[in-house]
Amino acid sequence: MDKKVTVVGAGNVGATTAQRLAEKELCDVVLIDIIEGVPQGKALDLAEAAPIEKHDAGLIGSNNYEASEKSDVVIITAGIARKPGMSRDDLLSTNAKIMKSVTEQIARFSPDAVLIIVSNPLDAMCHVAYKASNFPRNRVIGMAGVLDSARFRAFISMELNVSVENTHAFVLGGHGDTMVPLPRYSTVAGIPVTELLSKERIDALVERTRKGGAEIVGLLKTGSAYYAPASAAVEMAEAVLKDKKKILPCAAYLEGEYGINDLFIGVPVKLGSNGIEEIIQIILTDEENAALKRSADAVKELILKIDRIP
Repeated sequence: MDKKVTVVGAGNVGATTAQRLAEKELCDVVLIDIIEGVPQGKALDLAEAAPIEKHDAGLIGSNNYEASEKSDVVIITAGIARKPGMSRDDLLSTNAKIMKSVTEQIARFSPDAVLIIVSNPLDAMCHVAYKASNFPRNRVIGMAGVLDSARFRAFISMELNVSVENTHAFVLGGHGDTMVPLPRYSTVAGIPVTELLSKERIDALVERTRKGGAEIVGLLKTGSAYYAPASAAVEMAEAVLKDKKKILPCAAYLEGEYGINDLFIGVPVKLGSNGIEEIIQIILTDEENAALKRSADAVKELILKIDRIP
């Protein structure tokens, strides 16, 4: 392969991400984790599946960041996962320290990489990675909107009994309870969902989307979602690796866009080989804009907490 992607964190999200990258034959994959034997074992297991899945992607597991050298994309999933009763914000202190350490190592060995952040609380972890890496803002991207939009699309599909391929949706804002699903911009075969569903049903789907991660945590009891988060990260990585110029909702560092400054917030962006190549500014209603500002305020509170962490 002429492309290389490092996945940091060999837990459920990281391992599934590595699997999907390899099976799509997008790149060679390096899987890194601090637990000795785990990334090596999972990489070997995936390599042994390659003859059956019919791909020639290289797979390496390592406890050493030197293996990540000259990666085109680095997907960071490292950190502790949510348990029942925990909010994403409860993870803040522990995961901030992990993110800082990881990003400093990655920046050392892959100074030209595009970073895709998956660890929670997502928007705050993007902030930590941005500061620790000293990368330009276009090369630090948060995986949030793609996942949240996929959940919204899945729920719309279930509600209307239509193919998920016919559904399109946008979810903006922070990756948490203040996220901002936009039914007005969400469609089924080009038809706005506002013409297909009552406000009551749309509101119910919006609420389920906001609590989508917590719903899975509650069901699993001993872990959190990983299939859909991995798919979302891989869709973003593919857009970068193939220079697709694909418009996706992602957490981006805003410098005045949408009236927001110095925060990572989920907005539509164009993803290509340079990472975020354009931030798409769509017209929001007063109500939608107010919701986005509330979401930004919630993210800002987390950033202030991070700044107080010793």
